Amino acid sequence: SADAMLAAVRAACGDANTLAVNANELALALLGDAIASNLLLLGYAWQRGKLPVSRAALDRAIVLNGRGVALNRRAFAWGRLLAHDPEAVRRAAKPLLREPAPAADATLDALVARRAEFLTAYQGAAYAKRYRELVARVAEREQQVVRGHDALARAAARYSFKLLAYKDEYEVARLYSDGSFAAQVAREFEGDYSLSLHLSPQFLPAFLAPRDPETGRVKKWTIPMWLMRPAFTALAALRFLRGTPFDPFGWTKHRRAERAEIARYERTIGELLDALTRENLPLAVEIASLPEQVRGFDSVKERHLEAARHKETELLEAFRRA
Repeated sequence: SADAMLAAVRAACGDANTLAVNANELALALLGDAIASNLLLLGYAWQRGKLPVSRAALDRAIVLNGRGVALNRRAFAWGRLLAHDPEAVRRAAKPLLREPAPAADATLDALVARRAEFLTAYQGAAYAKRYRELVARVAEREQQVVRGHDALARAAARYSFKLLAYKDEYEVARLYSDGSFAAQVAREFEGDYSLSLHLSPQFLPAFLAPRDPETGRVKKWTIPMWLMRPAFTALAALRFLRGTPFDPFGWTKHRRAERAEIARYERTIGELLDALTRENLPLAVEIASLPEQVRGFDSVKERHLEAARHKETELLEAFRRA
C-alpha cells in the first residue's frame, strides 16, 4: 500500500526529505500516459534541490535515451512546475482528473454490501450469502463481548472476501469480458491500436506447456485479444463450474489450496468466536487479518500462504492460552 511505502521512505530519509506526489494521476491527466510519472517526479525532485545534477545533464540523458524525448521533456517540466506552483498544476489537470472513489467502506454494512455484490457477480447469490452469514455471525458475537466494537467483524468481512474471491481463470475471463476493461482502454487510448494478452496456462500438462526449469512455471504465451475475447466470454459464462468435479481448472494444486484455505479460515473464525473474550479480542482480530499477508499468484502465493500458516499457528497457541 502507499502508506506502507511512505512509512519506509520516511524511516530511511526522515520527514523533512519525504515528499508525496500523486504522480500517476497527474501524468495521466496532463500527458495522457501514466508512464510519464517517472520524469514528472524527476522534475519535481530536481526543482526541490534534491538532485545534485544539472538540468542540462538531465536533458542530455533524456535525449540520449532516444525514446519519448518530447513526452519526457514535458513531464520533467510539469514536475518542476508542480514543485514551484502546485496549485497551477492541479488547476490545469483538474478537468481530466478521475473522480475520487467514494468512501464505500465507511460502515460495516457498506463494506459487506459492496463485497457481497461483487461475490454475486463472481459466482452467484448463494456464494454471497455464505459470505454475509459468516460476517453476521462474527458481528453478533463481537457485540456480545464488547458492545459497539466491530474490528473483528471488519477483519472477517475483508479477509473472508479476499479468500472467497480468489482470481482464477473464470474470474480473469469475467473481468476481461464484462465490458469494464474495454471501457477503461477506450478512455485512456485513442487511434489505431491492438491488444495482446500474455497468458500462462498453468493447468495444462507439461507435455503441452513445458515448464521453466528454474521457476517451474509455464512460459507466457502472447495471444491477440481479438482471438481471446470470445473465449473469455464463453469461459466467464461457465464459472458455475468453479469448485465442482467438472471444473477443468479446479484440480490443479493451486486451486485446491485456495479452496481449502477458505474452509480453513471459516473453521478458524469459528474457534475464535467460541472462545472470544474482551481480553483476547485484539489477538482474534490479528488472527482474522492474516490473509492480508498472502499476496501474489501460484508459487509466489504458496510461499506467502505457508508463512501465514506458521504465523497463524503461533497466534492461535497464544489465543488458546489467553
